[in-house]
Amino acid sequence: MGKRYTLNHEVAYYECDINQNMTFPALLSVAIKASSDQSDQLERGTEYINTLGITWVITQTEVTINRLPKVGEQITVVTEPTEFNRYFCYRSFWVYDSEETELLKIDMSFVLMDVENRKMSSVDAKLMAPYESPQVKKIRRWPKIEKVEGEQHQLYHVRYYDLDSNHHVNNAMYFNWLIDVLGYDFMTQHEPTYVNVKFDKEVLYGNDIESFYEIVEAEEVKTRHEIRLGDQLACEANILWQKRS
Repeated sequence: MGKRYTLNHEVAYYECDINQNMTFPALLSVAIKASSDQSDQLERGTEYINTLGITWVITQTEVTINRLPKVGEQITVVTEPTEFNRYFCYRSFWVYDSEETELLKIDMSFVLMDVENRKMSSVDAKLMAPYESPQVKKIRRWPKIEKVEGEQHQLYHVRYYDLDSNHHVNNAMYFNWLIDVLGYDFMTQHEPTYVNVKFDKEVLYGNDIESFYEIVEAEEVKTRHEIRLGDQLACEANILWQKRS
């Protein structure tokens, strides 16, 4: 396994929803900050990789939730670059409360993208050396994401503040489009236990995207999601929920 890095964080009120739970965009932003801080420490930060004409892009995110952090809570984020192959780098995050109880675990896969032609670039072992994560040949297989079968959807416009410093839509923003369609009543009555998100295609400033969704009521509540750019799939997700007690 690779080098671990720890980030301490106090959950602010503006990072939480009306249920006082930390939102997915805020949670992912703090997780990514932990990985970015580690990269800076290892002299592999954004400034360095940009000199190589490349940037990191998240392709998959899987979250297993015991509970979400609450407003005002002191949390600890531990991250570890677990392994990499020719095209994918894998990283895990664990979030703990002040009693060192694990609140949730996040697994992510990243690729390197050529900034100029926006195409995937191969991973150089020398670039990854400071992380001390093992190089493997096997590509991880993520759980299959079920497709949306219905036609319920909502239109969103990609705005200036949806973009990050790499000039593409911040991955955390996709969660706003995925979850907003579920509505006030659903969100106040349910809390997530598991999330699986795949990022298929980059969306750009000025694009109009459609967020399709489907709520499946069974032994456990499941929502299926797709963000579509015209006839192309930009993002897809499955989320499991439990009734709020």
